[in-house]
Amino acid sequence: MGIAIITGSGGLIGSESVRFFAEQGFDVIGLENDMRARFFGPAASTTPTSERLVAEVPSFRWEQVDIRDADAVSALFARHARSIELVVHTAAQPSHDWAASDPQTDFTVNANGTLNLLQAARDNCPDATFVLTSTNKVYGDRPNFLPLVELETRLELPEDHRWHRGIDTEMSIDLTTHSLFGVSKVAADLLVQEYGRYFGMPTVCFRGGCLTGPQHAGAQLHGFLAYLMRCTVTGTPYTIFGYGGKQVRDNIHAHDVVRAFAAFHADPRPAAVYNLGGGRASNVSMIEAIALCEQIAGRPLDWTLSEEARIGDHRWWISDLAPFQADYPGFAITYGIEDVLRDIHAFNAEQWAAASG
Repeated sequence: MGIAIITGSGGLIGSESVRFFAEQGFDVIGLENDMRARFFGPAASTTPTSERLVAEVPSFRWEQVDIRDADAVSALFARHARSIELVVHTAAQPSHDWAASDPQTDFTVNANGTLNLLQAARDNCPDATFVLTSTNKVYGDRPNFLPLVELETRLELPEDHRWHRGIDTEMSIDLTTHSLFGVSKVAADLLVQEYGRYFGMPTVCFRGGCLTGPQHAGAQLHGFLAYLMRCTVTGTPYTIFGYGGKQVRDNIHAHDVVRAFAAFHADPRPAAVYNLGGGRASNVSMIEAIALCEQIAGRPLDWTLSEEARIGDHRWWISDLAPFQADYPGFAITYGIEDVLRDIHAFNAEQWAAASG
């Protein structure tokens, strides 16, 4: 097999992609410059993960390339040219709260960085599959206008609503509040689609809900399940922002995300777009997630509720996986919410407790 280039290779989905595609026989080049530490502080650094990958995956090479540097990206792609069979683009500034503090950095990472990668692929390996981890924030706050019903522990759509089984890509992205992060990801998403349509490149945008897993470096501004479990284990106070804690998210384990990438790469097409999340198989409200964390960790969480919701935050999101499963019938969600949280706890609890003690 040839080369797989994976951006953000030290992150949750990036590192899972490194291990998976290396096991499939690819030589893997990871682009990772640890901007996550700049975004969220030293505790969120991806450097330890990158160092483990170098030590444990023989076919992996780590390149500390900033995807905003068009010349460096172009030179790297040119060195390997048509040996490149796959590009998995997970590098991003991932928080809509952080984006408001530094819009230029957010946009240049998410939008310009994506453009640099697309053009480098077009110039050097136009037949390589190009996978973007996009986001459901491209729909802005449109989901907040759905006719949700308040139940005891969650908000929910009526069963007869067209999107009860999950939201599909027919939802409009216009006339909504996106957050600046959402805008930069819309730009990246549309660029990937356009390179697919205009130049015939095999591209896909996976518009993710919450992507999660045991190696997620969760922080207050991003990665809520991992951060929630960490707060429960360590006794760190946790704040829920708005909606009475009944906001709902679907969560998809990194294991399942990467297998969706692999399914697409096995049968790629130009300009594909899918919503990708836990769907009806794996979703949870904040209140429900707290109860599960307390049950798994065996201790209560010190949490408070702020009445102020974050700008552009969704009250309810569940992805409709049916379109992707229709095109790729071998794909299925294998981790439910409790499975995800138990995996996060088993992998991290001991080191979290030691670090806080």
